[in-house]
Amino acid sequence: MNHECVLLDTSFFLRFLNDNDPLFRNADNYFRYFLDHDITMIVSTISVAEYCVGGSTSELPLRNLQVLPFNLNHAQRAGDFAKYIFSQRHSGNIYLNDRKIIPNDTKLFAQADTERNVKYYLSSDLESKKIYDRIKLTQQPRFTFIDLHIPYSEFFGILDL
Repeated sequence: MNHECVLLDTSFFLRFLNDNDPLFRNADNYFRYFLDHDITMIVSTISVAEYCVGGSTSELPLRNLQVLPFNLNHAQRAGDFAKYIFSQRHSGNIYLNDRKIIPNDTKLFAQADTERNVKYYLSSDLESKKIYDRIKLTQQPRFTFIDLHIPYSEFFGILDL
């Protein structure tokens, strides 16, 4: 990876691969923007596993993606993030709806943070955004969270003609 990259989470693919989803258009526009601007799209093996609970790898646009395995350096950073979030949840500083286990969020964030060319993390998961916002207070992640609810033109500050 020699240039800007974006890590796409499971929620992105759930929206992108369902043209009846209210966020399909946003997902499709981001996908096209990344292709047009030579921003490498990455999918983690963690997200692939999550997607395969209800889908198949054959549905994913793998020819346009780089697959990122979860490695030892990711595991170490995920432990740092998870430890912090667990302590914040225990002290009441963050409340997460229906989030009994949060390690996949922190694992994906760790991958985005550890891979030096990953500049963005794209998700529609608002609970995941809460975790990112809390981590951002003290952990200084190197990537920016893109909320799929925000159109690409607004996020990147361009006219959508």
